[in-house]
Amino acid sequence: MHTAIGPFTLEFWKEGRTNERRSGLRGTVPGFGEVVLTAPLPLKHTPGSMVSEVRGPSIPTAVFETRGIHTEATDLPTLNGSTLRVGDAMVHLRRNRFGLTLRARALHFRYGGDHYRLRAVSRKRFVLTRRADDEDPGVSLTAKQSGLGGGRKLAVRTTGRAVAADIALVTLFAGIDRAPLTRGGAVRAALGRSTRLLAESQA
Repeated sequence: MHTAIGPFTLEFWKEGRTNERRSGLRGTVPGFGEVVLTAPLPLKHTPGSMVSEVRGPSIPTAVFETRGIHTEATDLPTLNGSTLRVGDAMVHLRRNRFGLTLRARALHFRYGGDHYRLRAVSRKRFVLTRRADDEDPGVSLTAKQSGLGGGRKLAVRTTGRAVAADIALVTLFAGIDRAPLTRGGAVRAALGRSTRLLAESQA
């Protein structure tokens, strides 16, 4: 069902201790009810991988998982070595790692017959677009993260009529490391991971 919704905001939450600690974003989306992002899931439950997950009673469960040694040097799943699942579907991701512009470096994928694009605007802002087709004018969801620590928030405004998958996806992408979508971010992320892995190997 396509629903016209106004702006909505998800706020930071945290619970549990040490290895069982969970945190992320949650809130109520008009027309879709409660949405909860856990980013990442406790590492003891996902050995060898880094996983972020979105759940809600009116949206498909969406899971973004990264595997590889580089997960030891990240706090969130990254676009490298990643898989995306929406409901029961595995979603193939593609992007141009060598693109010179933000548009060229965007992430592209297809789910439920719809074409999606995730494009960075800046380090804290991104746009998820579902392409228009003969039956649907498409939708654009612009998300902006703000705040630090327990004051973190995600503000989303929508142009067009959204479906449940749109809400799940825009929320999920707030729980991954989107640095590779910008050239500068990709360089900083690579250097940061290398430094962190080196430090941990010498500890």
